[in-house]
Amino acid sequence: MPLFTKLGKYTNTALLLLRIGIGVMMMLHGYPKLSGGPEKWEKLGSAIELVGIHFGYTFWGFMSAITESIGGLFLLLGLFFRPVCFLLLFNMIVATAKLLTGARGLSDATEAIELATVFLALFIMGPGSYSIDKS
Repeated sequence: MPLFTKLGKYTNTALLLLRIGIGVMMMLHGYPKLSGGPEKWEKLGSAIELVGIHFGYTFWGFMSAITESIGGLFLLLGLFFRPVCFLLLFNMIVATAKLLTGARGLSDATEAIELATVFLALFIMGPGSYSIDKS
């Protein structure tokens, strides 16, 4: 369709818009976890059991909260882009595993699966030209 043939030249702009949207949402999603304190971090971190780690739940919960909140900011800026995407992908894999073991199964895990897919795709594509990393 002729109307859409030139949209390919806006790939970097589209990546910027995606980074901004997902980055802001991850910061908003992660901040309450980060400000929740050690009790919240321990509960959040207990999900790491599903990948065979049975210690340091408070540490893992804190790292998850940092990954979502500060990682969202770095995603938005395009700073340390691929390492951040990898950490967010891992975070969503653990969240998916935790949610799949719940009572509702797949219907609870859809958001985490969708975000894992986004972070994998962004990891592969890179941040685009309008980023601090510029790769």
